[in-house]
Amino acid sequence: MSRIGKRPITIPDKVTLTYQNKQLEVKGPKGALQFLVPELVELDIQDKEMALQADYENDVKAKALMGTVQALVTNMVIGVTEGFQKQLNLVGVGYRASVSGNKLELNLGYSHPIGFTLPEGVKAKVETNTHIILESCDKQLIGQVAADIRCFRPPEPYKGKGILFAGEVIRKKAGKAGKS
Repeated sequence: MSRIGKRPITIPDKVTLTYQNKQLEVKGPKGALQFLVPELVELDIQDKEMALQADYENDVKAKALMGTVQALVTNMVIGVTEGFQKQLNLVGVGYRASVSGNKLELNLGYSHPIGFTLPEGVKAKVETNTHIILESCDKQLIGQVAADIRCFRPPEPYKGKGILFAGEVIRKKAGKAGKS
């Protein structure tokens, strides 16, 4: 049995839920998100609490989907109330970032600057030239955008240069040993 799937989801006062034809829409102060609920799972919304229901005894897939759907809906509720944030650090000589509108411009040691257009629903701030903060109400989208930005210059293990997530530590390798 899915223990996570059995937990009821409390809905804050600022959030409104609409559930019709397996389509769940969550609206809050930070935005609105939609989710198509799988056929095996049913939602039961009562006042300010939501519970998930599925046929445990007859269907193994329903057990697996209960926990997944519960986690996704919980992330949606948190996203539209508080939002999510990812922080990236640029480590390297001459590495810089700037934002203008929905376009992020990165100088990462290549012969040309890299322009990255942010998708709708993601906002970026550059506090210092080397610190990027991404904000969104959609947890999956912000994680994908952060991973896409990181792919332009992944961290390398010899000098530790590249685009790192905040708090990430790169284990450095020893360089080539000289002749003795």
